[in-house]
Order: sequence, then structure tokens, then C-alpha cells
Amino acid sequence: MKLNTTEKIFLCASIALAAFFAMPATAGAMHIMEGYLPLWHSIAWSVVCIPFLALGIIHLRRTVNESRRSLILLAMSGAFIFVISSLKIPSVTGSCSHMTGTGLAAILFGVGTTSILGIIVLIFQAILLAHGGLTTLGANTFSMAIAGPILTWLLFRAGKKLKINKMANVFIAAALGDLFAYCVTSLQLAAAHPGETGGVAASAVMFLGVFAPTQVPLAAVEGLMTVIIIIGMESFAARELSDISFMEAN
Repeated sequence: MKLNTTEKIFLCASIALAAFFAMPATAGAMHIMEGYLPLWHSIAWSVVCIPFLALGIIHLRRTVNESRRSLILLAMSGAFIFVISSLKIPSVTGSCSHMTGTGLAAILFGVGTTSILGIIVLIFQAILLAHGGLTTLGANTFSMAIAGPILTWLLFRAGKKLKINKMANVFIAAALGDLFAYCVTSLQLAAAHPGETGGVAASAVMFLGVFAPTQVPLAAVEGLMTVIIIIGMESFAARELSDISFMEAN
């Protein structure tokens, strides 16, 4: 596949950013760490992910077969997830928060394809960056690459039907999808480690409180970044967006 000058510059910049920002850091992050969930919880979340991943393989194969140029958008979406979900921002009680980056892929390709991109990123982060874990891969995939993207996709489609301004629609869908991923993660942690007095509900509130101070502004930043990237794509990758029916759908 031949890339034009603009695409080559963009690709090189993406690689440089990934290499610079995705350095390991010693902190407990939003990804559920290795060994933190009971075995049966890990198995259950992994099983729940299987249908979405199967659907993602079907959608991904169909998208690539219909348009080879969509590989550029797929690569950019995957790189976006990897880079910004590796940026760990200090939160309270020694924890960290980060953006998910899956809203862009959910808006462009849907939930199935996003789940494939997300699990690939999570595997690399678990192995290379000690960010997340292999035993918790299913839980992390469900929260970041399935649950969040589902809400993003639903909100974006609803916004189009309501004729909301396109970029405002992108911002709302990406930002709220990011926040929802954290809500799901909090419920996953609460189910695995319920409070002694208030049970799962009290534990969920506690986990939400830990991430909320940093995650709310981070969600807004992710929404804004997704808008900027979509604007850039419409300027430099309009043909590719047309091939996946994004331009016509908006």
C-alpha cells in the first residue's frame, strides 16, 4: 500500500508519540491489574467477551475486503487507543486514571471491530508495559473495548437521528463512552471485592469516587481529541471515510 506524503508524516508522528508516551510507569492504573480478580470472575468476563470478538472478526474481515483503504483508518484508530490509554494520570489514593481512546473506533467502525482493536492493545500493554494483565484481560476488554464503545455507538446513532450537530455528537458520544467504561470497571471491582458493610453497592461507590476526580475532565479531553481527529480525517482521509460510509452517514 503506497502512502502519500501527508499520510507518511502522520504515521511517523503517531509512532513517535507512541514511543514517547507509552513508557512504563510504576502506578496502579484503571486497567484491572494481574491477579486482582478471582479466577471465576476472570473466566466469566472472558466468556462474555467471546460473542463480541467473534462479531468483530466478521466485521473486520468484511470491512477490509470491501475497502483496502480502510486499513489506514483501522491503523489510526488502533494507534489512538494504544497511545492515549497508555497515558496514566495520577488520581487519588495512589491510583491512576487514563482515557480509553475507543470512542473513535466505535464511531467509525462499530462495537465489534472496536473490541478487536481494544483486545490487541490490551494484550500489548499487559505484556510490554505491565499495564493491566493477562488473567484480567477479559474484564478489561469488556469495560474498555466493549461496554464503553456500545454506549458511544448508541449515543452517536441517536444523535444523528435527533440531528444534533455532528461534532457535538462526536464529543458527547466519545466522552460519555469513556466515563461509562470506568463505571463498568468500578462495578467489576466491586463485584470481586465487595465492602464488608455496604456490600457491592458501597464498594462500587468507593471505586467510582477514586476515579471520578480525574476521569471526568479526562473524558472531556478524550471527546475533544476525538472531534479534532475526525475533523482531520475529513480533510485528509475523506475518500477512506467515504469507503466506510461515514461521510454519507453524516
